[in-house]
Amino acid sequence: MIIDDFYSGINSKEKEKNGIDKSSFYLGMVTQVQRNSVTLQVENLSLISHREIRSESLIPNTINYYVVIESITGLFFGEVYKTRIANSDNVHLANKEKTWPEIEVEILAVMKNGGDKFDLAGSLTVGLMDKVYIANRKIMDKFLESINANNKTEEKCLSSFATLASNGKEVTFMPSTLFDKHLMIIGATNSGKSTSALSILDKLINENIRVLIIDPTGEYKNSFSDDKVEKLELGINTKISSGQLSMQNWNEIFNVNNGTQPATLSAAIESLRYQKKKKQASCYKKVDKTLSKVENDLAKVKDEKEFDIDLLAEQVVQESVKASFGKYVMDDNKLGYNLYLVQKIKYTLKNTSFKNFFSSLSDAENDLIDEMEKFVKGKISNLYIDASSIEVTDGTGGAIIDLISQQLIKFEKESIKPFVMFIDEIHRYTKNSFSEDLNFYNGLTSIAREGRKKGIFLFLTTQNPNDVDKVLLGQVGTLLIHRLTQYDEINAIQNHLNNYRVSQVKKLSTGEAILTSVNLLSDLDLKINKCGREHDSETPSLWTES
Repeated sequence: MIIDDFYSGINSKEKEKNGIDKSSFYLGMVTQVQRNSVTLQVENLSLISHREIRSESLIPNTINYYVVIESITGLFFGEVYKTRIANSDNVHLANKEKTWPEIEVEILAVMKNGGDKFDLAGSLTVGLMDKVYIANRKIMDKFLESINANNKTEEKCLSSFATLASNGKEVTFMPSTLFDKHLMIIGATNSGKSTSALSILDKLINENIRVLIIDPTGEYKNSFSDDKVEKLELGINTKISSGQLSMQNWNEIFNVNNGTQPATLSAAIESLRYQKKKKQASCYKKVDKTLSKVENDLAKVKDEKEFDIDLLAEQVVQESVKASFGKYVMDDNKLGYNLYLVQKIKYTLKNTSFKNFFSSLSDAENDLIDEMEKFVKGKISNLYIDASSIEVTDGTGGAIIDLISQQLIKFEKESIKPFVMFIDEIHRYTKNSFSEDLNFYNGLTSIAREGRKKGIFLFLTTQNPNDVDKVLLGQVGTLLIHRLTQYDEINAIQNHLNNYRVSQVKKLSTGEAILTSVNLLSDLDLKINKCGREHDSETPSLWTES
């Protein structure tokens, strides 16, 4: 395609009728070429004055609009980021004939000669004296059609959930563009983060793309009808067998340190599993037993995973032993070390929501692992898990999310019907609450690294990227960034944006966002459309009627 194909009526009856051709969109010529940008010289001020051309509204005396450059190698598409007039007497005297405005443009893409879509420009760039035109709607449409850099011909674009902030034009994306490298929405409170998440979920469900939704606050509970999404409430109608948890899960739940506590807790659980296997409702006492007796007993545990959680604190006391002349005897020093762990276990069992999720299942309750397996294999279209009854301050939520993730990654690719896994407020589940050095949550990281190969794509939200595990954040290739205000928050995502957009993050209004992705030709400034689904995220007003 050539530039004349994009401007209506050149050498045609329409031109003769309306007098419109590309010259009406002309800006100037390239006078400077740099690696990251080009400079064009406007011939006089009249060229950058506002004008209306049929359905086109041109405002070239500002920034953040798009241009096309006609070059020998093809058509280059760019964005204006700087406009200036040198400060001189000519400006103040309004001597337009001697005023030479300059416009700086960032090159975003190129349509090579003979091509029919825009691609990344790579090392290609424009030349001096090349002519520059304001991009009209036809060129914008072609650029937006090409925006999906990983264009998969078998895919259809999702319905639009956003418009370009600069001109209100709707933009659509292929599912793989958003999720192929996983998607994370980042934004401070009241920035529009949850509205964006719900709008994207709405499009996925309407297009019959399967989703697994994990909601820590319950704000999406009424957003989806029961006929579209099966709903589970953790601790209410859905529970988990304690035998499903790994030692890493138990370590996080009880916030063990990185010293001897993990080994002691593991030994205590192993002893209680032996008691469960022997149907003994008491602790396993090692004192006065020979080393060989204990070793032989515990060797019989094998596949037993269940144990009596109520006995765990007392069993840790029973693990405070040492070997003496072939037998175990109580070790007062070890007991002193273990008492802190005993206190943490007692506190967790008494004061947190932990036991609500691991009680024995009744006939009226669902087993989370069984329901997940049904979903993964396609027997359930969409699954919503309400985790709002999990305490924010304890490690139960992180352990449950890690358990879910580890279970999902175990399935063979052939048994998985592809889906998007949405987790709101992911920062709750990816870091240890008490120590930066401890990180027991490996399940999500495994999905981020290996899930795409099996058809599991992450869709995450967080208020602060610094609260997300760095390994997990590093695996995310697409970010939808709403307003951030703190320097350290912005610093965490600055490598994903150019300098201009980094400076804009603080200024974004509610509902505005920057979409950046390895799957896009360029970053996009978007205005998110509300989808109309019910959403319990409104901030209460302090104003009351007198």
